[in-house]
Amino acid sequence: MAEQFQTVVRELRGSKNAQRLRRGGNVPAILYGHGQETISLQIPTEEIERAVRLGQRLIELTGAVNENAFIREIQWDAFGIDVLHLDLTRVMEGDTVEVQVKVETRGRAVGLNEGGIVDQLMHSITIECPVMSLPDKIEVNINQLKLDGAITVSEVEIPAGATLISDPSSVIVQCMIRLEEDEEALAVEESEEDVTGTEPELIGKPDEPSEDGDDDSDE
Repeated sequence: MAEQFQTVVRELRGSKNAQRLRRGGNVPAILYGHGQETISLQIPTEEIERAVRLGQRLIELTGAVNENAFIREIQWDAFGIDVLHLDLTRVMEGDTVEVQVKVETRGRAVGLNEGGIVDQLMHSITIECPVMSLPDKIEVNINQLKLDGAITVSEVEIPAGATLISDPSSVIVQCMIRLEEDEEALAVEESEEDVTGTEPELIGKPDEPSEDGDDDSDE
């Protein structure tokens, strides 16, 4: 079920008005697409944060505007905490969109019992999907993942009617042996190189001048 955004038409523009909106608990947004007019809106911050937290991209707009929309772009502050602006595109049944979908692992890899560790290399994949069938996330079952085994993008189950865009050969998650002994050996080797590779200081060697001369160290 799509999340709902309560919309109000935004009459005033400019950065100062946008800041005033945010202080009042709303986020400025624009709605465009399907050859219709672009509309400036304001949407409650808490509703946007909820949609983001749930990974929802398909939105049902209510209030001043009553139609379906897709979250095309989110503009964040410099710290990636607060939403500053939202771009929404109109969507209708039958439309398809290209989108990145979050990937989550489920289960416990059997390779853990053999001393392996699970390493998730990809946390999202890109698909083209009917907009009304957009998944919030894609789950990957790793119960059968053995030591030195891997699960690639091609092995992931995607929604019916969707097309995979990401490289099918890319590894999403793998189970590899813990390399503690090798890491310790490497640390010892690097330590020995630091000691033996240090040049002795030449006492009484006059300073040589450098080739460069003196060293002067929205809206």
